[in-house]
Amino acid sequence: MEYSLDIAQADRVLEALRKDYRVYAPKRFPKQGRYSDTDIIRYDEVKNFEEIVWKEKSDYPVKEVVMPIQQTLFYYTEDEYKPSRNPAKPVLIFARPCDINAQHIQDEIYAGNGGYTDFYYERMRSLVTFAMMECNGGDDTCFCVSMGSNETEDYALAVRFREDGADVRVEDTSFNTYFNDMPKGSYTPAFVKENEMKVTLPDLSDKQVRMELKKHPMWREFDKRCISCGSCTVACSTCTCFSTRDLSYGDNPEAGERRRVTASCQIEGFDQMAGQREFRNNAGDRMRYKILHKFHDYKARFGKRHMCVGCGRCAHRCPELISISATVSKVNDAVNEIKAEMAQQGR
Repeated sequence: MEYSLDIAQADRVLEALRKDYRVYAPKRFPKQGRYSDTDIIRYDEVKNFEEIVWKEKSDYPVKEVVMPIQQTLFYYTEDEYKPSRNPAKPVLIFARPCDINAQHIQDEIYAGNGGYTDFYYERMRSLVTFAMMECNGGDDTCFCVSMGSNETEDYALAVRFREDGADVRVEDTSFNTYFNDMPKGSYTPAFVKENEMKVTLPDLSDKQVRMELKKHPMWREFDKRCISCGSCTVACSTCTCFSTRDLSYGDNPEAGERRRVTASCQIEGFDQMAGQREFRNNAGDRMRYKILHKFHDYKARFGKRHMCVGCGRCAHRCPELISISATVSKVNDAVNEIKAEMAQQGR
């Protein structure tokens, strides 16, 4: 069923939805950006239609709703521990196709990877339903079409925003009740077919090529450029790295809470082991690890798709203006160079 709503009607539908759901969408936070006079757009609960930012890409991804940057796992005392409470109310998230596809990648990592399902992730994820926000093609850092993440079928509602309201298609019939007495319309969701940015993915199927690529001098560029701040991975819609911290209450170290805290493979010391050994002790090696994980390792393990969905948020958040699309292009050039040298040497 399709509906055509003006702003007042959209507000009434949203008000009805909020009685049964916590509704999240991209929301603008004025003067809270990187600089004192800049805004930031991130996911938060919305109370009215005009709070939803639909013309611009959010600075941070949907994953913050399901996996907050800090999350209490359980509380403990000397004798027992108690899991933190999970919100009982279902969650409706307005998200673009790339972010919905990104959440599926998170699902593969947290729910069943290695034969283990993360209890805290699964209980929250089970509450989530998506309202697909039709995308206008993104900006000059988006390359979702190249990554095959520009379309999705996982949504209960599809929404095309307009200046004066929205067109809505209801896929999950249980949502029809929220549109009682609303004007019918005609709307078929459309997906992005072409981005301004296009990325050619490198062929990394040959193990020998991969081994040579790891030694390629292109990675040394990042020893000077990358400051290892981790901003790219915090803004990434698919990164899942975290650490845990115990927070003691008062003077009693045996009573407190354990928190899961977002971490980053790009920060120095993340891979430190016993004896202070680190496997990737410079920025170039850490960048190599991230890129190969996104564009080879994940797909090699799960066999469906690459880990990157082409949202481009990492490029937006990088203070050194490092572009992931440009980096992948350099990797592709390096791979072609390596293959040519191997052919010349008869390897």
